[in-house]
Amino acid sequence: MRKLYSPAVLLSGCTTRSHPGRHSRSYRKKLEIEMTIGNQNSDEVLGKIRNAFKSAFDVDPETVTLNTVPGDISAWDSMGHVTLASSLEQAFGLTFDVDDLMAMENVKEIYRVVQSKLGQVQSA
Repeated sequence: MRKLYSPAVLLSGCTTRSHPGRHSRSYRKKLEIEMTIGNQNSDEVLGKIRNAFKSAFDVDPETVTLNTVPGDISAWDSMGHVTLASSLEQAFGLTFDVDDLMAMENVKEIYRVVQSKLGQVQSA
């Protein structure tokens, strides 16, 4: 028979029979924060990304979706990407390194990078 574990246990990676999901209080709190960031703020994050696109490219924020790619926005070239990154940094109070900028190939990846950065800020 297959054992079912709670999402927190699965995220923790601790599924041993002797103590499934047993972790320190601080580790459990970190998991709670990560789950909250991933669920509660997703609409807010996408909204801020859309507003950054409006600021950088003067486009209607509602036209920006997770499926938006550079080919969909004429001004999203290499210089536009730098302008967008600056808008995103201002919107979220984050800084991006070169690896982050290279990874942000489309809105879906921008969303992933921003969520990752926000998670790092929350856990610090």
